[in-house]
Amino acid sequence: MTDDVIVVGGGLAGLVATRRLAERGADVTLLERRETVGGRVRSRQRDGFTLDRGFQVLFTGYPAVKRELDLEALDLRRFKPGAIIARPSERSVLSDPLRDPTAAVESLFNHEIPLSDKLRTLLLRRELRSRDLASIFEGRDTDIRSFLREWGFSEAYVNNFVAPFYGGITLDRSLSTSKRVFEYTFAVLSEGHTAVPADGMGAITAQLADRATAAGATIETDRRITGVDPTDDGTVEVRTPEGVRRATAAIVATDPRAAADLTGIESVPTDGRASVTQYYSLPAGAGPGTDRRLLLNAKGGAESEGDAATGGEVPGVDTPNTIVPLTEAAPEYAPGDRELLCATFLGERPVEVGDGELFERAQRTLESWYPERTFGGLERVWTDRIRFGQFRQPPGIHETLPDVRDPDGSVYLAGEYTQWSSIQGAMESGRVAAEAVLADEFGDSQ
Repeated sequence: MTDDVIVVGGGLAGLVATRRLAERGADVTLLERRETVGGRVRSRQRDGFTLDRGFQVLFTGYPAVKRELDLEALDLRRFKPGAIIARPSERSVLSDPLRDPTAAVESLFNHEIPLSDKLRTLLLRRELRSRDLASIFEGRDTDIRSFLREWGFSEAYVNNFVAPFYGGITLDRSLSTSKRVFEYTFAVLSEGHTAVPADGMGAITAQLADRATAAGATIETDRRITGVDPTDDGTVEVRTPEGVRRATAAIVATDPRAAADLTGIESVPTDGRASVTQYYSLPAGAGPGTDRRLLLNAKGGAESEGDAATGGEVPGVDTPNTIVPLTEAAPEYAPGDRELLCATFLGERPVEVGDGELFERAQRTLESWYPERTFGGLERVWTDRIRFGQFRQPPGIHETLPDVRDPDGSVYLAGEYTQWSSIQGAMESGRVAAEAVLADEFGDSQ
């Protein structure tokens, strides 16, 4: 028996590709090695808490998000724009006065950021909103820090706000990531919202899976794939420990390292960025009270992991880059008598640090930011060590990424590594891969 298409991998890219193929009439089967689909976008339930796989949010302004998801059905819980810049004994709000007018005065008089930077931010917003998003990945590239310097932003703005804020988005507080990632996400954040589903980020992949099966696709979990090989007759053999399955075409939608192994495509980026997210609970009413805003660690101003110039702790590495009061935005993430927070540490070093030490660092950080408070009731809930959170995106990398058609024969790629590292990139890659299979294998170029 030969399937029309086998999709290997049940993350965002694989699920989008599967649904789109099924909706166009293909006999498609998705094979996922884990017991559940979701890839990196999944959630677990523990003692009444909803714990996403590392701190994640959904940018509702992403074009692929608006195209592929029923946002209303996800019952989204929104964070407020901007963030709170925090350092020992000091906290100050920096928000978007156009989208968060209640914080306009506080943001205007934020002493961390010069007024000139606030005006430049509005100019940059207007510039990026006038551009077609697809054009952002064309033309000259540089790193985020250099791009902001070219725009004339001060070091105070770059180090105190952009470094921790975009450190959370790119897992790269040094801002050595391509400016294209900054431009795209900045434009999207100016249009949409930052949110999480009430049932956790895993609700996103659950919705995609439900829509794929409703369209007629078959999803099989706990299926380990050992090979994906084109044959001389134009079909594809997908090898598993249980045997060989044949298909007219196959889409490899696994993580980057597995995709490189299965397809032999050397341009698949396998150099990743690591992070650790640790979850904590507090009694209800004992949280930091940020009014649904993220807390950014502005301590020091180190430009990179292990920057010896600080002479001490490196924010984001030795202390949390961000602390997020999740239940202020999504009360459903915790039992009614508890609040849920998470702290994210960046880089390889925190991955090797014990749970207890990370907990103590986060607690000390909170107490330094809130000297008028005590956090003795803070309890550790869970620790996620993520060695490959996303692939590194230095300037110029996007021109080197593989095409969905790069593998031999009727094998295709789907994954953010064919676009750029983001939920947008993953979902868009699934759409592009499905369209390529339909056009090449079934003559359907609709």
